Amino acid sequence: MLELVDVNQRVTREDYEKLFPQLESELAGCQRLARQLGIPIAIVFEGWDAAGKGMIINRLAQVLDPRGFRVYLTGDPGPEDQRRPWMWRFWKELPGAGEIVMFDHSWYRRILDDRAQGKISKREYEQAVHDIVEFEQQLADSGMLIVKLWLHISAKEQRRRLKDLEKSPATRWKVTRSQWEQNREYKKWIRLVELALQRTSSSSNPWTVVEANQGKFARIKVFRTLVSAIKQESQRRQREPAQHGSPMPEPDESRFYRPTVLDRVDLTKAISREEYEQELKTLHKRLYELEHRCYLAKVPVVIIYEGWDAAGKGGTIKRLTRALDPRGYEVVPVGPPTTEEKAHHYLWRFWRRIPKTGHITIFDRSWYGRVLVERVEGFCTQEEWERAYREINEFERQLADFGTVIIKFWLHIDSDEQLRRFQSRQSDPRKQWKITEEDWRNRAKWKHYELAVIEMLERTSTLYAPWTILEANCKLFARIKSLRVVVERLDSATC
Repeated sequence: MLELVDVNQRVTREDYEKLFPQLESELAGCQRLARQLGIPIAIVFEGWDAAGKGMIINRLAQVLDPRGFRVYLTGDPGPEDQRRPWMWRFWKELPGAGEIVMFDHSWYRRILDDRAQGKISKREYEQAVHDIVEFEQQLADSGMLIVKLWLHISAKEQRRRLKDLEKSPATRWKVTRSQWEQNREYKKWIRLVELALQRTSSSSNPWTVVEANQGKFARIKVFRTLVSAIKQESQRRQREPAQHGSPMPEPDESRFYRPTVLDRVDLTKAISREEYEQELKTLHKRLYELEHRCYLAKVPVVIIYEGWDAAGKGGTIKRLTRALDPRGYEVVPVGPPTTEEKAHHYLWRFWRRIPKTGHITIFDRSWYGRVLVERVEGFCTQEEWERAYREINEFERQLADFGTVIIKFWLHIDSDEQLRRFQSRQSDPRKQWKITEEDWRNRAKWKHYELAVIEMLERTSTLYAPWTILEANCKLFARIKSLRVVVERLDSATC
């Protein structure tokens, strides 16, 4: 494909001076419209070294309202980046609704620069391509506009520009050994680029090749591409009003075979207080050792607690953390998303909180709210929660690929036990703060939540992130079982 691109396309000065001011005005208007409609926009600038990415970004910055955009320069990953999955640093930089982020280089460095320089293996390259396609599809599905631009120049033009930069003391620092290396290996690079563009271009996230031997032509094409893309997305939004979720209808239990995974849980399991205290001490000692083994082995750990209201998540988490060094773990209580979080993809706030190597993050509720409370209460559309099963599995697979130990617990109690605990809380002045009207409303939808939980367990229990159901009618039993599972998983990961 690229060998057929005419990089020498040009525009006359007269045409440029007539066309470009109009494009600047249109783009400024498009930014205002995108902000009004709440469209998040990611502009990806990739291309040959010295192709003019910086100059075009500077020209865009002169046109756009600075309160609505920012530029992210993607260099080599820093120490914090290296201690998390490689996509982490890009997730946390994504634009919110109505914002524009320009990526000067991007996640494509991994399958271009890193691959060309031999920093990643063939297997890692294939996995990175897969990760990128999933990442961009998730963003497009959520309504983000991604504009991907490859600035293309010839080897001869690149060589001329590098020499010109070296002539001036003011710009000599910009020219690096790796840039000259890229020019010398232009043919090797072009094969790598061609493959990357082909494998990551889709109908929802296509690449645009910008013929960039002449700066004026490149600027016009970039501006035209952005104006066209934003207008098309704006028209689509105006033509297709945003869909709103609706509360889950009366559940159709016939869709599940009986007994279900929850029906098979033996809630009569229990242990005595004496047995509990004895085993708790042993497990705590073991956990303290394993936390330090994880730190030394640089193993990140994610532990998720989901369950019925009053199932005992808080008490179970307390018994876990009492054994741990507080410098090595963090507990993240997950409530309703903030205004800022609502402006981003729903996984954005969780990507930002994943642990670095050697550390433990404990989530008191998690991203599974998407297929539980958000589904049941109608806080998201059916399309969104159905899509979430795939997105969650993809998210957890990326964590697991990095070496993260993922431990997921569902604390299960029956309806009668929940009622007893609710009533106990309501009658005890010391516990009344734990019970709210929302708890009673949720209880009234027990069947709705039960079917949502069954589907969640069935569709998101994987080899790399399996669910463990804790029989929690007896709180002591659930706590000990939780600790046993954590010990087993951490021991297996560090042995």
